[in-house]
Amino acid sequence: MLTLKDWTLLDRQTVTPSPLTPAPERILAGNPTQSVWNHYSDPSQQFHVGFWRCEPGRWAVHYTEHEYCQLLEGEVCIHDDTGNQLHLGPGDRFVIPAGFSGQWETLTPCHKLYVIFEPSAEPETR
Repeated sequence: MLTLKDWTLLDRQTVTPSPLTPAPERILAGNPTQSVWNHYSDPSQQFHVGFWRCEPGRWAVHYTEHEYCQLLEGEVCIHDDTGNQLHLGPGDRFVIPAGFSGQWETLTPCHKLYVIFEPSAEPETR
């Protein structure tokens, strides 16, 4: 049985950040160094919640996960592979669906809340 002691209160939990940088071949501009404070992952490792910070830069992305984001600080521009772009700023909330391919561009240092769901691989059918 789960109780209140099993809850994760994001603002009351101390988490050590993990450094993250896109693979060098995916970086298109700048030095997009990143830090991730993952506050929660479910036992199946498919669902994650935390905070992310990034310095200015642009890199290629391909999402295998569904991600809800709330931009807390900074400005970003998301570019899809067909030339469309979306500028986002503090307070914007958005979902990036699994399968999205394009580029993430951090225009000014940013900070976001993320909620990620990465489905496990579907079993093969015969």
